Amino acid sequence: MTTTYRLGLLLGDGIGPEIVPVAARALDAGLRAAGAPAVDWIELPLGREAIDTHGRPVPEETLETLKDVDGWLLGPHDSVSYPAPFNAGLNPSGTIRKHFDLFANIRPAKAIAGSSSLNQATDLVIVRENTEGFYADRNTFAGTGEMMPTPDVAIMHGIITRAATERIAHEAFRLAMTRDKHVTIVHKANVLQLTTGLFRDVCREIAAQYPEVRLDDFHIDAATVHLLRRAQEFDVIVTENMFGDILSDLTGEIAGSLGIAPSINSSDQHAMAQASHGSAPDIAGQGKANPIAMILSSTMLLRWLAGKHDDPTLLQAADFVDDAVNRTVAAGTVTPDMGGTATTTSFGDAVVSALDPS
Repeated sequence: MTTTYRLGLLLGDGIGPEIVPVAARALDAGLRAAGAPAVDWIELPLGREAIDTHGRPVPEETLETLKDVDGWLLGPHDSVSYPAPFNAGLNPSGTIRKHFDLFANIRPAKAIAGSSSLNQATDLVIVRENTEGFYADRNTFAGTGEMMPTPDVAIMHGIITRAATERIAHEAFRLAMTRDKHVTIVHKANVLQLTTGLFRDVCREIAAQYPEVRLDDFHIDAATVHLLRRAQEFDVIVTENMFGDILSDLTGEIAGSLGIAPSINSSDQHAMAQASHGSAPDIAGQGKANPIAMILSSTMLLRWLAGKHDDPTLLQAADFVDDAVNRTVAAGTVTPDMGGTATTTSFGDAVVSALDPS
């Protein structure tokens, strides 16, 4: 029996209103190709427009609706341009991640044939702990992990706990079991001995439960060099919040462009598809934005839903969309960041045509 899924649609700021609808169209086309019902899309207010209409960037009604949908697509935000006091504290993405305890941020970096990647053999995944670490907006119950006791002194603290590290480590090792069975821990335990040392040691303990998986580890600074030189030798990288954010930008560029770098944020109950890149306000409204990252983030959401609901039709739809993206790029239809002339909309049209040639 087929299921109609209800998915939230949050356009966001900057290029968000351009790339999110393209991703939704691609998902609909992929589901049609797989013989699945269309998504019941529920558009919700978020970001700068929501400040004007609802008095805050993440309205309470948005959070309440997200609680009951099957998942959602989140466009990028431009919170630094929000009026005070909304430009301080939690940004929209952080608010939603924290509210729903979306502890796992999964960020693949895979080169697409025909793209101008630095390493065409790149095919790895960053598994980033999403709730604590050294990002001040997510490591406290209330307030943030930053303070200024005087106008000339700023203090931040980072949090690493055994419980959070254990659950992200399990995510990494379970994922590795479906891939090349290789996990790399990235830390800075030579300097941050107690915090990232705890992260490294707990990951090593969890590794004992997955004897088939090969394990190694690198300091964060060394990891950047190894990734540049031999990204093809990495499979799954597990790390804390800030390190994962930095490394996923690096690996996205190695794979070809941040415009093709997808991600999903999830817990056991909820999942949010969100491209790894930002809102790019400098090109907003110009039709130059690359929608690939948003499209591939959406297929990651389909795969998460397939696992949660044991629905193989969603896996087939995700495969169809990913293949259509690959074929579109291979045919030379790419946006300016990848050296082409396609617009955001025309790229989306090409993907939909590849899924539904009629």
